[in-house]
Amino acid sequence: MNPELTAFQRLIDIIEELRHKCPWDKQQTFDTLRCLTVEEVYELSDTIVDRRPDEMKKELGDIIMHIVFYASIAREQGLFDLADVINGVCDKLVKRHPHIYGENADATKPPEWEKIKMKEGRKSVLDGVPSNLPSLIKAYRMVEKTTGVGFKWESPSQAQAKVEEEYREVCDELQQPADKQNAEEELGDLLFAIAAWAKTLGINPDDALEKSNRKFKRRFQNVEQQAAASGKPLSDMDTPQLIQLWKNAKSNEKPQ
Repeated sequence: MNPELTAFQRLIDIIEELRHKCPWDKQQTFDTLRCLTVEEVYELSDTIVDRRPDEMKKELGDIIMHIVFYASIAREQGLFDLADVINGVCDKLVKRHPHIYGENADATKPPEWEKIKMKEGRKSVLDGVPSNLPSLIKAYRMVEKTTGVGFKWESPSQAQAKVEEEYREVCDELQQPADKQNAEEELGDLLFAIAAWAKTLGINPDDALEKSNRKFKRRFQNVEQQAAASGKPLSDMDTPQLIQLWKNAKSNEKPQ
């Protein structure tokens, strides 16, 4: 037997045994596993950003385990089983790749994902965007999906102009008497425009922001280390001193 299928069957057998014998596994439900699954996906995301293939392998294993676990619970309740899950996604892949599996297959034609999904019965292109996605990822996915049906900027320069327009509107709003709600709305429009601009540039804004988050964390921790070495707490330093430590942190990253 294919070693991958052997390994998969081993996992199925282990989950079934644990479900019947382990007190913790017996108690699990869709609801108790949900948050754990979300956590596992974020852990996988970390390994991808960090380029840690060994850790990625472990996190992928955890996610596969969760999928088998969900299917086991569903089978117990008479809802569906693992074969239904796998056959369902296989059927979907075939249906959504008519350029490969269709009667007039032509692999040179780019797939029109969103148009295919609309033919499947969706009422809106945006129905497939989960409401609980982090806001920046959600904005990018909405832009991706609407782009798939032709609602898009024709060039990065047009998207950039929209970002500049939204930025000016934020600045104009800040010149008015304080109205947090209006300022919040304009800032949200600016962030959405940046997500749309990123799409035209072929950049995932969530990936870009995460890398900047990590860079900021790394540099600020260097600032803390400098402060500790000086014996003076950060809270006792003035702004010029903090700026100098920040500049030091940046220069410390530059290749010698």
